[in-house]
Amino acid sequence: MRRRLTSSFKYAFEGIAYVLKTQPNMKIHAVIGLLAVIAGFCFKISAYEWLALVIVIGFVMILEVVNTAVETLVDLYTEEYHHLAKVSKDTAAGAVLLMAMVSVVVGLIIFLPKIWALIQAALH
Repeated sequence: MRRRLTSSFKYAFEGIAYVLKTQPNMKIHAVIGLLAVIAGFCFKISAYEWLALVIVIGFVMILEVVNTAVETLVDLYTEEYHHLAKVSKDTAAGAVLLMAMVSVVVGLIIFLPKIWALIQAALH
């Protein structure tokens, strides 16, 4: 039982590492997520703002992992063009894009007022 659990975690971490190594968009999401976390510390955001930030960062990264799994599975199944294969890949990528857009909105809601206050303070 313990060996299976250890193996499960090992394989899961290998999957995450694979996506980080091979998917340029995951690297972009990771860097932007890290910058948002740094900004959170700099602006001393509230617990609720942290909650929203962590959820959207996590959701974008989770969807990128799922998108990679879908694309890899479709590529494994067929190398030939097939309309349904395209739909599968496009919709998985679309899910990532939608969540990335939501995360930008959440980031703007959290950080724009703080940036604006900082600008106002600097001008006075």
